[in-house]
Amino acid sequence: MKKTVFHDRFDLDITLRDAALDADNRPTRRMIANAAIGMDVEDAYYSVRELREAIAWTHEGDLAAKRKLAEILANDGADDFQRCIYFCLAGRGVVDMLDDLEWLEDLLERRGRVAGEIRRMKGRCMPLAKPYVADAPDGPLVKLDAEFEQGPSWWADPSLTA
Repeated sequence: MKKTVFHDRFDLDITLRDAALDADNRPTRRMIANAAIGMDVEDAYYSVRELREAIAWTHEGDLAAKRKLAEILANDGADDFQRCIYFCLAGRGVVDMLDDLEWLEDLLERRGRVAGEIRRMKGRCMPLAKPYVADAPDGPLVKLDAEFEQGPSWWADPSLTA
């Protein structure tokens, strides 16, 4: 049997692709799994973790966390990944938002563990296709305002009434 590129290199994005296509996952999870495909292993994990922490702390009433969340969304020195993830989930209800972020964080952590094990075994991975064409945001940024209004998605989550 002739060897193909898939026989000697591991695809680190395979679990993200599977999650993105899984009809049993809710649409928001499929969206954020797709958004993470191609992202650097460490950057993706730590970006999602930082975003999840800022949202969780904001939800818990930490005033410094509101500033942190605003800084993440207004950051003009990074790619648009965190904004992309946030706006895929924004307005859906904070409980579902945090649940989806924890789900993605877990997928990305396991992806990182696999990448580390492959490196230790001196294996090879398929190259990650860079998902962004620019290293900086291309378009309008969120206004840096730590006093932003937390609307109903932060306190009237529909999943809490069911």
